[in-house]
Amino acid sequence: MKKGTFILYSILIATSVVLISCRAGKEYSRPELELPKQFQPTSFADTSSVADIEWKKFFTDTLLQRLIQQGLTFNHDLLIAIKRIDIAKQQVKQAKLLQLPEVNLQVTGQISRPSDNSLNGLSLNSFVGKSYVENYQAAVNLSWEADIWGKIRAQKEVVLTQYLQTTEAAKAVQTQLVSDIAEGYYNLLTLDKQLEISRKNVLLNDSFLVATRLLRDAGNVTTLAVQQAESQKQSTALLIPQLEQDIALQENAIQMLTGQLPGSITRNTSLIDIPVDDDLKTGLPVAMVSRRPDVRSVEMALMIANTKVGIAQVNMYPALNITAGGGLESFKASNWFNIPGSLFGIAAGTIAQPIFQHRSLKTQFETAKLEREQAVIQFRQSVLKATTEVADALVQTDKLHQQHEIAAAQVDTLNHAVKNAQLLFKSDLANYLEVITAQSNALQAELNLASIQRNRLNAMVVLYKSLGGGWK
Repeated sequence: MKKGTFILYSILIATSVVLISCRAGKEYSRPELELPKQFQPTSFADTSSVADIEWKKFFTDTLLQRLIQQGLTFNHDLLIAIKRIDIAKQQVKQAKLLQLPEVNLQVTGQISRPSDNSLNGLSLNSFVGKSYVENYQAAVNLSWEADIWGKIRAQKEVVLTQYLQTTEAAKAVQTQLVSDIAEGYYNLLTLDKQLEISRKNVLLNDSFLVATRLLRDAGNVTTLAVQQAESQKQSTALLIPQLEQDIALQENAIQMLTGQLPGSITRNTSLIDIPVDDDLKTGLPVAMVSRRPDVRSVEMALMIANTKVGIAQVNMYPALNITAGGGLESFKASNWFNIPGSLFGIAAGTIAQPIFQHRSLKTQFETAKLEREQAVIQFRQSVLKATTEVADALVQTDKLHQQHEIAAAQVDTLNHAVKNAQLLFKSDLANYLEVITAQSNALQAELNLASIQRNRLNAMVVLYKSLGGGWK
C-alpha cells in the first residue's frame, strides 16, 4: 500500500515538473506603429513637451485654477471613474490569492430511513437492529489547482492590467475635464468681451442716431436716414440679450462641470489679459503614445487580449487538481467528537485532459486570437487619432496666429473708417449709408477678433490635452 502511494506521488511530481517547463502564451510586445519622426521640424532635437507641465502651472489664471480644482473634486464623471478604480483595487486583492488553495468547512447531520421491504431496510434491521441510520460529519475540505501552465498567473496579470487600465481611464476623464473647463472659461471671457463690444457700439450708434435727427431737423437728411440709423442701433442692441443668454448658459455649463448648482461665476479677468503661447514644445511622437492616458488605456486592453489568448490556449491542456479533506465522522451523535475514533481523512490527485467538449475550447482560443487582432487595430487607430489631433492643433495654433494679426489690423482700419465716415457725414461729404456700413463692419470685425482670440486659447488647450497633458 505504501509502495503504491509512493509510485502515485512520484508520477504526479514528475508530470508536474515536465508540464511546468512548457508554458503557453507569449509575452506582450507593442506592435509596430506608424509615427512621424517629429511633430515640428524644430522639435526633433527637443524631447521636452508641454504635456509634462502640471495643469496648475500651465493655466496661470487663478479663477480658472479654482474652477479646475472644483471640477477635480466634485465632477460626477470623475468621481464615478475613481469609484471604478476602487472596485478594481478590490479585484486585485482577490487576484493575489488565486494561487492559494480553496478551504471550506462543512458540518452535516443526516438521518436515512429506507423502506422496511427494501434491501437496505432489511439489511439495517438485520445488522443494526433499527430501521434508520444516522451520520454526523464535521470536515475541512481543501482543493488546489497546480499552476503548471501559468494560467493562474495569467489571470492575475489580467486583473492587474484591468486595474491599471481603469486608472488610465480615470486620467483620461481628468484630462478631458480640465480641457472642457478651460475651454468653457475662455468661451465665457469671449462672450464677456463681445458683450462689452456690443454695448460700446450701441452707444456709438446712439450718438450717430442723435446726430442724424439733428441733421434731419435742419433739413440736411431725410427721415429715411433717421430710420436707417435707428435700425442699425436696434440690430446692435439685439446682440446684448443674446450674448447675456449665452453667458448665463455658459456659466451653468461650467458650474455643471465643477459639480455645482447652476449660477453665475464672479470674474474680473478680461479676454485680453490671458496670454497665448504660440511656441509650445511638443516633444517626440513616441513619447506622446506613452503619455496619453486614453491611448495607454487602449494599449492595456490589447495587453489583456494578449494574455487571454494564453489563458484560452492552456484551457485545452491537462490540469492537475489536488483535493484533500479531513475531520470527524460518526454514526451516533454521542460519539461524534470521540477522538481519535471519529477522525477520518482523504486525499486525491487528478490530471484531467479535455478531449471532446463540442469544440468549445478551440472556439474560445480562436476567438481570443481574433479579439487580440481586433485590439491591435484599435490601438493603432487610437495612436493615429492622437497623432492627428496633435497635428490639427499645431495647424490651428499657427494659422490662428496669422488670422489674429490680420483681424487686429482690420479692426484698427475699420475703427478709423467709422471716425472718418462720421466726420464726413457731419460735413455733408458722405451719406448715412456709408456711416452705417462702416459701423456694421467695425462691429463685426471686433466680434470676429474676440472669437479668433478664443480659438487661439482653445487651440492651446487642445494641443496640451492631445499631447497627454492635464492629468498631473
